[in-house]
Amino acid sequence: MADRKEIAGLKLKAALCRKNVLRMVRAGGHGHIGGAFSAIDVVTALYFYKMNSDPMNPKLESRDRFLLSAGHKCLAQYAVLAEKGYFDKSVLDTYGKLGSCIPGHPNMHELPGVEANTGALGHGLSIATGMAMAAPKGEGRYQVYTVTGDGELPEGSNWEAAAAAAKFGLDNLTVFVDNNGLQISGKVTDVMDLSPIEEKFAAYGWSVKIIDGNDMEVAVDTLDKLPLERGKPSMILCKTVKAKGLSFGENKVEFHFWNADMDLLNQAERELDEQIEDLRKEVEVLQ
Repeated sequence: MADRKEIAGLKLKAALCRKNVLRMVRAGGHGHIGGAFSAIDVVTALYFYKMNSDPMNPKLESRDRFLLSAGHKCLAQYAVLAEKGYFDKSVLDTYGKLGSCIPGHPNMHELPGVEANTGALGHGLSIATGMAMAAPKGEGRYQVYTVTGDGELPEGSNWEAAAAAAKFGLDNLTVFVDNNGLQISGKVTDVMDLSPIEEKFAAYGWSVKIIDGNDMEVAVDTLDKLPLERGKPSMILCKTVKAKGLSFGENKVEFHFWNADMDLLNQAERELDEQIEDLRKEVEVLQ
């Protein structure tokens, strides 16, 4: 169980990762910031608290696997991988450039720490299910985690994977649904309403839990309880805010993909710098 100091440290890591996202947006002039900022707290908690991973040995056989099914949210994964030490942060400045190893969707052949090419929405859960099935039994069994977006759930392959995961009792598989309620064309409930999402997964045979996905303490407490039920895959419905942490962009569909205004980008960087400084002081007090 994480103490106050560890939670404060994870909040600081999440803020630093958000700053990394802004660094990439500045480099490329644009990016899918809305979903990156809504999902980044959970992704940070996974890499810095829960997962067995080693940036010096990214192909370690016993490593836990992470799949970002909503590949357009790759800014979040790149930011966390850089903060974790998988590659030098100077690489972040190549975002949006021809030949960059951090393109608009994750590429497993270009970047250490990326387990699969994702971005064809709905496919990540299927890949994660296959990985979970392939895990050895017993002590060497690794865990598989995937983050999906609520806007990609209408894709049918999600539900084929959901059925298979339950059928084979994959309690080493956890899916986090980034339920920020918005997608590129508007409200998710207007485009294709799949609510109640948690009841659908439960009907397929999953163990489910609803949390505030932008509350680090809640996220960590949930990670401590995985699997939610032995013999069943776990689905965590993360209630999040689109563009969480971007004061002028929160819960606004126009920040799904942001062609950055430099004045606003400067403002966002200043606000994050202030938050990072406050969090650093909090961590120091708790030392």
